[in-house]
Amino acid sequence: MAIFGGLFSKEKKKSLDEGLEKTKESFFTKLGKAVAGKSKVDEEVLDELEEVLITSDVGVNTTIKIIERIEERVARDKYLGVEELDRILREEIAGLLAENNTTDLSDFSIPQNIKPYVIMVVGVNGVGKTTTIGKLAAQYKKKGLNVLLGAADTFRAAAVDQIKLWGERVGVPVIAKGMNTDPSAVAFDAVKQGVDEGADVVIIDTAGRLHTKVNLMNELSKIKRVMQKFIPEAPHEVLLVLDGSTGQNAAIQAREFTKATDVSALAITKLDGTAKGGVVIGISDEFKIPVKYIGVGEKVDDLQVFNKMEFVDSLFKKSL
Repeated sequence: MAIFGGLFSKEKKKSLDEGLEKTKESFFTKLGKAVAGKSKVDEEVLDELEEVLITSDVGVNTTIKIIERIEERVARDKYLGVEELDRILREEIAGLLAENNTTDLSDFSIPQNIKPYVIMVVGVNGVGKTTTIGKLAAQYKKKGLNVLLGAADTFRAAAVDQIKLWGERVGVPVIAKGMNTDPSAVAFDAVKQGVDEGADVVIIDTAGRLHTKVNLMNELSKIKRVMQKFIPEAPHEVLLVLDGSTGQNAAIQAREFTKATDVSALAITKLDGTAKGGVVIGISDEFKIPVKYIGVGEKVDDLQVFNKMEFVDSLFKKSL
């Protein structure tokens, strides 16, 4: 039975279904082979299932947690047929996501009592960070919000140029000083202008990679300090962008960035081009940081707010 209802439009649900198609196809092909010729969920099936989950990039620790829960159900119910495995897996994964700090948003909304709402975006180069910023700006603008972008990834000329292009495309102003300028100076100017002009949202891009974790931590801390001269609570959100197609590498990046700064939300991109969508489950479970957005395609509307029930529904929805 489909879970989706009022929160998701049919177009967005279709986009999510299509975006997770490769993950779903790979997962159920592996699962089918694991239970072939078996009638009940026994130790051998669970061993096979463990391998399926790990090779689907769910992650070792999360996989063990899921397997242990299914073992408890097998012990309690005495007999579980393999035809019930889809339903049980679905229920356990949904339960796991529900235990984490992810609160399903109905749309691209920000707190109404904070103005401007300052978002600092972090992540390594190539994960779709600047594209995510552009798509976020587009979604906020569509809601009638005044948005301002700060091009503080000044280590790469391409990053500054790219965010300027997104600003032009979306129709939002971009504060930029060019390559090799002080990132914190850009953040300072962006937040100051956001305050002066009454912006609703200020989104600050940051460098994707510095030479060491110490450099990264120092740079992000400095950017925070200068923003706090105008808004003591800034940034209100630190959004870490991860490339879902890299599987467990995305989890490694999450570990590094959560050590370097106080990440408060996650965006997981490029899920449409990969069979590694299981990484969303593992990352959500391991870090207990809300997955706020997922990217399931190239179009602006293919950056979607993450809804855990919709995600599980699409992942387990049988192809027609």
